[in-house]
Amino acid sequence: MSKYELGGTGRGSGDVLCKVFRAQKLSFTLRISSPFRESSRRFMSNSTNSSSVEPALLSENVQMLAAVDDDHGGVIVEMSKPMDAETFASSLRASLSDWKNKGIKGVWIKLPRELVNLIQPALEEGFWFHHAEPSYLMLVYWIPNTEHNTIPANASHKVRIGAFVMDDRRQVLVVQEKNGKLRGLGVWKLPTGTVDEGEDLHVGALREVKEETGIDTEFVEVLAFRQSHKSLFEKSELFFLCLLRPLSFEIQRQESEIDAAAWMPIDDFKAQPLSRTMISGSTWSKFVRRGSTGLTPDSRRLTYDRRSPIRGIICTGTKETATRIRGLVT
Repeated sequence: MSKYELGGTGRGSGDVLCKVFRAQKLSFTLRISSPFRESSRRFMSNSTNSSSVEPALLSENVQMLAAVDDDHGGVIVEMSKPMDAETFASSLRASLSDWKNKGIKGVWIKLPRELVNLIQPALEEGFWFHHAEPSYLMLVYWIPNTEHNTIPANASHKVRIGAFVMDDRRQVLVVQEKNGKLRGLGVWKLPTGTVDEGEDLHVGALREVKEETGIDTEFVEVLAFRQSHKSLFEKSELFFLCLLRPLSFEIQRQESEIDAAAWMPIDDFKAQPLSRTMISGSTWSKFVRRGSTGLTPDSRRLTYDRRSPIRGIICTGTKETATRIRGLVT
């Protein structure tokens, strides 16, 4: 525990003695006479650099914000208890000063919906919006002035899937949508959809087919994928075309989203302009004419990080390739 003493002269008063006690857990108390306290508050309100605030200028009984390491040289603050904006601002300034001294770089503050009153104080200290979910808002701040900001941007890609389901009679499962750009145009297309958070690609493909057509399927492989940009809200998109094998054949279309669903001969499906664009060229010739395979799921896990096991997707285009790649992850 260290002790600091400051001497000064207040307005119309005698000398002022200030004592600051700094505890090991980074909380401190400042006791000063009233005239000096008012001067301190005016200084803080005019300050534009939160990380340069000295402990001796902070309010009485300021508590540091609880934080945990983010494993990348930063900290994460998860606010959960109600706090008034002035108290939060003081704690945030003190915390930023301490984090700067410790060499902390990035700061994440997670604010639940109930604490929206703390958004403005954080913005005034230099924080900016990172992303939002239905239950919280995430704000971020980069402390160093001399280093490049390495805080990652919010999610940059959306992941979508398409399902190519073909039976033994070479009939393809197709739908006409009630919504979207193809609504009312009479275009037959493959079932498509967005992969949910935490959902595997092949699971998402099975789910979308079941929801839109009522058909049960099993996953075979990923036939192809493509990346596009400037999609919904200017984000990029990854689209995976999956080959599924039907396990049932009686269609029960989704009333809310699907206008029609049917089993269509493959030649009729290919004759559509949209289909020619989607399945033409090398992808189609490899799959139909040469019998090549795509990407199949592997149940083994790549566990370089115990907290985040990753399911591998193994290329099985040829036996030699499959054997070589599988050997790398065995």
